[in-house]
Amino acid sequence: MIEVRDLTKRYGRVVAVDGLSFRVRPGVVTGFLGPNGAGKSATLRMVLGLDRPTAGTARVDGRAYVELPRPLREVGALLDANTAHPGRTAIAHLRWLARSNAIPRRRVDAVLDQVGLAGVGRARVRTFSLGMRQRLGLAAALLGDPGVLILDEPVNGLDPEGIRWFRLWVRALAGEGRTVFVAGHVMSEMEPTADRVIVIGGGRLIADTSVRELTERFARGVLVRTPRPAELTAALAALGATAAAETDGRLVVHGIEAPGVGDLAAARGIPIWEIRPRTASLEEAYTELTTADVEYRPSGDARATGTAR
Repeated sequence: MIEVRDLTKRYGRVVAVDGLSFRVRPGVVTGFLGPNGAGKSATLRMVLGLDRPTAGTARVDGRAYVELPRPLREVGALLDANTAHPGRTAIAHLRWLARSNAIPRRRVDAVLDQVGLAGVGRARVRTFSLGMRQRLGLAAALLGDPGVLILDEPVNGLDPEGIRWFRLWVRALAGEGRTVFVAGHVMSEMEPTADRVIVIGGGRLIADTSVRELTERFARGVLVRTPRPAELTAALAALGATAAAETDGRLVVHGIEAPGVGDLAAARGIPIWEIRPRTASLEEAYTELTTADVEYRPSGDARATGTAR
């Protein structure tokens, strides 16, 4: 388990992390989200003992990272896929890491095979694509068979098949009872990967909840499926509500809650095949939560200036 208590980090007058507290529990994949400048990287660096907190504590299974005698055996981390020396082979890179923490050499071959790099273990890192370097970083993180994994932007550079592999891989690791903490900003990839999310902004905690609870919190209208959509739309309009058709034929109703739609349909004798709140996507919920904390935003409407791509 990772436990952060009242964690604060100041760089001169800049407060990067401001009294942050949370727990990352084993057995689930926990996403770590926040806009640029939110304090994610600073937090991870303090958890891993790379930066000293101004105040507060960061513990892994009850101890500071610097207190761990063989840290790779307890915590695996990927913060930057470009840390491996470009002139080394993948095998050589992992072997010196293994030796530094008294990890058996057989683990090198095992983790290279697990991340799909068994066939290029003797290739120089300089020849690797970004996606291959990400896989090598993941192999290094898993080298000591740790119970805790901390991964920063791990799908950066992976192709769609690689992203799918990563999703299944980390969920399997969490299923083994490991603590898996994944920082990222691509919501479409985080949503099917994470069970829980910790969202920060301005160095402060904004949300610590399950993905389902967060998306349900920002429900947007009511989804309705009926064989008589035009009739239901007209009945809703008479009450001041609106209904718009989606591409699959369902209606998205605004201005009235689901029980009201059901009562109206029953009174008019309109069959209802499906009715439920339309939850927001993780990206929509995240945007709602962090709008006030976005550090970098365009000065005008990109569509109006012709700069959107």
